[in-house]
Amino acid sequence: MEKKYVKLQTEIPGPKSKEILERRNQFVPKGISNNCHSFVKKAQGALVEDVDGNIFIDFAGAIGTINVGHSHPRVVRALQEQASQFIHTGFNVMMYESYINLAERLANLAPGDFDKKVAFFNSGAEAVENAVKIARKYTKRQGIISFTRGFHGRTLMTMTMTSKVKPYKFGFGPFAPEVYKAPYPYVYRRPEGMSEQQYSDMIIEQFEQFLLAEVAPETIAAVVMEPVQGEGGFVVPDNYFVKKVKEICVQYGILFVADEIQTGFARTGKYFAIDHFGVVPDLITISKSMGAGVPISGVIGRTDIMEAADVGEIGGTYSGSPLGCRAALAVLDIIESENLNDRAEKIGARSIEKMKQLAERFECIGDVRGLGAMCAMEIVKDQLTKAPDKEGVGKIVKSAGERGLLLLNAGLYGNVIRLLMPLIISDEQLEEGLQILEEAFEAVYQKDSAVPARTGRM
Repeated sequence: MEKKYVKLQTEIPGPKSKEILERRNQFVPKGISNNCHSFVKKAQGALVEDVDGNIFIDFAGAIGTINVGHSHPRVVRALQEQASQFIHTGFNVMMYESYINLAERLANLAPGDFDKKVAFFNSGAEAVENAVKIARKYTKRQGIISFTRGFHGRTLMTMTMTSKVKPYKFGFGPFAPEVYKAPYPYVYRRPEGMSEQQYSDMIIEQFEQFLLAEVAPETIAAVVMEPVQGEGGFVVPDNYFVKKVKEICVQYGILFVADEIQTGFARTGKYFAIDHFGVVPDLITISKSMGAGVPISGVIGRTDIMEAADVGEIGGTYSGSPLGCRAALAVLDIIESENLNDRAEKIGARSIEKMKQLAERFECIGDVRGLGAMCAMEIVKDQLTKAPDKEGVGKIVKSAGERGLLLLNAGLYGNVIRLLMPLIISDEQLEEGLQILEEAFEAVYQKDSAVPARTGRM
């Protein structure tokens, strides 16, 4: 297949990137990780150009932040227009209409046939923190339940709620009290000989036992669930599990919170991934692709719940900034006008098809899964034992990067390759990226380390 878009003029990273990398290592702490050691100069759509003139296809999407693509013209125009008028006043000092416009649109888009209100913040972790605050204030309870393999952020509360110890929690304790981890289904790793229905029944039984053995449900303010686990490895639960958890929440007066930080804004083929499961949350947390790269997040919820917090109890200096609100409004326009929910379904179908073809060639691929354009492959050392192959995934990601494809891993074991390409990616760019992904597998598992030169355009 002729490569039209990827262009490699130097090794990766190139000389200019290496020079900047030395300065990065001198002045920036190692605790901030970097997937790619090149430095960006320009990004447009699904293509990223580094300072050495190398052009990459982006299958990482800034960890699911660029659903509408890099520097979408409508987002750029909105930001330029806003910056020319005013950059910041602080919504709690002097309000601006874009905040109201965005809140109104999101309240109308969110699931639930009831009145809703929306509060804006800066990051996904802040959204989750504030959902916890609001839930506790409303229910007058303290307990919070999250799930095994869940990821909710790096602040004290959200780090506590996050399941993966390394690199997110190790050595950072003590953690916030009254946070509990419940089981979450992982169909690929269910006990041998157990059907999917039997497994679902078992997980629900474990959840019910959890509420007897670990914590009384009357003390729980909220259950916080990712409709599809992101950092946890793109693990998709079945409808039965999600609905049963919601039923249990209703039974005990527990709020159901859908963490849509990574799954929202058309990634799974719907505005909110929870819509796939026929469940209406009490609160929804949103961020990432909401702002197309501009920091903004939010909590959408039932009016009576959102009104539990009194004046001044939520918010912040930059929460719901004018730039973030204008970017988010442009994102909603783009999703609607460019039919990105439909596009996500098509991208996901083609990606799954390609990954299944790869699974027929490479025994290291133990599972292929996804919802919409949130797709992943789990890499194992052995099909029978399902032993995770974290090292192999690292080699694949590195090899793909050397060939001009930005790629990310995920999973509790670090052995999952996840795809988060912008939803505006063209069919040709998608095919080229999938071809490079195949070449990376060939390089790692067929011992072919040659990196062919490419020419292309941006």
